[in-house]
Amino acid sequence: MPDSPDGGGDALQDTATANATSGAAGVRRPRSGPRWVVFLGLAGTVLALDQLTKAWILANVDPARPVAVVGDLVRLILSRNTGALFGLFRDNATLFGLVSIVVIGAIAWYHARAPRSALLSTTLGLLLGGAIGNLIDRIRLGFVVDFVDAGIGDLRWYTFNVADAAISAALLLLVLLALRPSLAGEAEPVGRTPDPGRREPHPGG
Repeated sequence: MPDSPDGGGDALQDTATANATSGAAGVRRPRSGPRWVVFLGLAGTVLALDQLTKAWILANVDPARPVAVVGDLVRLILSRNTGALFGLFRDNATLFGLVSIVVIGAIAWYHARAPRSALLSTTLGLLLGGAIGNLIDRIRLGFVVDFVDAGIGDLRWYTFNVADAAISAALLLLVLLALRPSLAGEAEPVGRTPDPGRREPHPGG
């Protein structure tokens, strides 16, 4: 016995409703949890390493007696830095503390709105961990603990710490991302997510 016209109409209506529901679901962005795991996990790792190494240096290294690691090429020293990265602009601890707070907020704000990208999350995680690590020093001690001294003879690089190294790596990655924006990924589409059970029409019928 043939189906009634009403039954066929109901089936078409159900199909249209299902497609509309699928389209509405496609408006939602996919979960972005993994990039936050990378971002916060790396920031936490940098922060932990930074604070642990600084605590060890403060407890074990005499400022007047550098510790040779690789001869004279790499040494551990205790340096109290009241300036910025690599000891630049000394005696401005309060100013750089305030700047650090603004930078930390800006990093978190930007990451929340940036395209989903493991490389970008890694870059911002390094920046966040380094900024927080040095900010803790400024608040707790009034200066930043630097301890890695590298160079040959009297030709030495600026003394730095784990936080400085993380920030420097992040800055290099930012340059790379600026030169190659495609590495940062693209924003997820906000429109309809394709329905696996739906056939797309082919050109010409």
